Amino acid sequence: MKKEYWNEPTMGLWERLYIFEVVRGLIITGSVFFENMWKWVTFRKGALTAYYPEEVREDYSPNNRGRHVLTQRKNGEVQCVSCHMCATACPCYCIEIQSAADLDDPYHPKAPERFEIDYSRCVFCGFCVEACPEDAIRMVKEVPDFPGFDRHAMWASMDLLKEWRPTADPAKVYPAPPRPEPVAAPADTPVLPVREAQPWAA
Repeated sequence: MKKEYWNEPTMGLWERLYIFEVVRGLIITGSVFFENMWKWVTFRKGALTAYYPEEVREDYSPNNRGRHVLTQRKNGEVQCVSCHMCATACPCYCIEIQSAADLDDPYHPKAPERFEIDYSRCVFCGFCVEACPEDAIRMVKEVPDFPGFDRHAMWASMDLLKEWRPTADPAKVYPAPPRPEPVAAPADTPVLPVREAQPWAA
């Protein structure tokens, strides 16, 4: 039996007659066609093909999110605490993180040793930016050279995500890691006398 949904759409009389929807679709398609044709006749951009990468389209959507960037702390380390929230929220599973421990920094004891994004699978939805609780990952509205002939070469490493557009103003600021204090020997430590080398030990 066919599954019935609680919000299944219903067709009105206008849709059931069908011919009016066909005419409406032809009007939309024809208007776009003649608009682009008029731009082409008047030698204006918009209807012509952009020869990428020599040319870049100027009519990108204002909602374009662009490329990812990892924010950095004052000491140059990434703001990421390796919580894997971005990788969990990613719908296409294109983020891979390998964690590493830094026990010398009590404010930032866990950081990514490897942070990579596979742009051959990324859909640029921005869920990773929304899921990050540390403001460690952002998206810059630029369109760098994404296309490639080898999908294995479309992996963005952590160094690339840090350096292609350096960003060092995270919203959540961590204090600087404490400096290790030199360990001094106790004052009451007995000093052992140095034994002279015996003739037979030479």
